This record gives sequence, structure tokens and C-alpha cells, in this order.
Amino acid sequence: MRVTFYGHACFKVELNNKSIVFDPFIRGNELAKNIDVKEINPDFLLLSHAHSDHISDALEIANQSNATTYAIYEICMWMNKQGNSSFHPMNIGGTAHTNNICFTMTPALHSSSFEDGSYGGVPCGFIVQNETECFYYAGDTALFSDMSIIGKKRELDFAILPLGDNFTMGITDAIEAAKLLNVKKVVGMHFDTFGYIKINHQEAVEQFKENDLELILMEIGQTLEI
Repeated sequence: MRVTFYGHACFKVELNNKSIVFDPFIRGNELAKNIDVKEINPDFLLLSHAHSDHISDALEIANQSNATTYAIYEICMWMNKQGNSSFHPMNIGGTAHTNNICFTMTPALHSSSFEDGSYGGVPCGFIVQNETECFYYAGDTALFSDMSIIGKKRELDFAILPLGDNFTMGITDAIEAAKLLNVKKVVGMHFDTFGYIKINHQEAVEQFKENDLELILMEIGQTLEI
């Protein structure tokens, strides 16, 4: 799989000749100022929750790309009110199938509201799977024991986990999450964007290595084969 990092929690993953973008927050992110939102044209847009640092560019990207958005029901209804009707509403535990790719919505321990404070549904993560590949995008979440169920039911190639602490789990809990998920390779997200969530990159990589795990901290704009 080809994975591109656009900063904060926004990634593009290319799978089955389709592109999937998660949680676009670009124009509001000073660290991502070299990324052009107009060039992001996914086939599918997956949104984990309604906080502005995860959906602020979602409508523009959805409109310009004609991407289908997969999100909790309340976010899809919000998009509909903004004039976008290309969405697929879901809820926790459900699986959507398209182009030989499955999107399964998982729980996340967090909060979710729109910028005006209105209810954004429950937060979530996603398991994305095709015939031979599978990965987990946790969204914003704390560590929770049911991650072990994901690890038992799916053979994950890697997991995308938050690392920044304060608003989500930090390094230590992300290591425990990787163990529960039975995954050896972790791509970090939700770090460095704000002062509250800055991390020491070298120390984080070393802590994962001490637990026989690989932590990948991508540069904004970087693409990797994972």
C-alpha cells in the first residue's frame, strides 16, 4: 500500500487502484501549509469524528473530487445540509463494501462535536481491508481493551495510531494498543500540530523499538510503501 501523510491525522492510502483520504485538516494546520487542498482528489473520504481538526477541509475535498464520504450518520447528515449528497452513513460495528474494499467502523474513546458545539455523533475508527491487505486507522482515541478483539479478528499489516497524548493516548498507551492489536508496525498520527501534543521523535521511536515494535513518523507530504 502507498501511504501519503498530509499532517495531523490526514492520510491518503492507495488500495485496489483507489485512493482513500482520512480526516482532512490542512488549511488550518500551519505545519501543512505546503499542501494544496485542491490537489487532493480521493475516491473515498473517511471521517472519524466531527472535530474541526479532522473535517475542516472535508466538504471542499468531497465536492471537488466527487468522493463518497464514509462517516457516522450525523456527519453525513451535516454534509447533506451543506449541499453534498455523495455519502454513505454508517455506525459502530457496521461494514460497508465497495470496489472489493471493506470499511468497518470501530469504536473510539473520545468526544465529537461540530465547531458550533452541536452533536457530531460518536467518534470512530476504521478497519480497511481488501482480499490480501488490512490496516486499522484508530481515529482520536484513548487506549481501550476491546482493541484486542480487532487484533483477534483481523490480521493487520499496520495500524495508524495517535501518539500526542493530552487529547488522545500517548506513546506508552500506543505501545500497549499495538500489542492488543497484535501488530508490529505503527504509523503515528495526531502529534506535533499543537503545543499540547508535541512529542520527542527519537524517544518515541526508541520506546517502540524496546518493545519490538516499529514506529513510523512520516514527514508531511511524504509517501511510503507500507
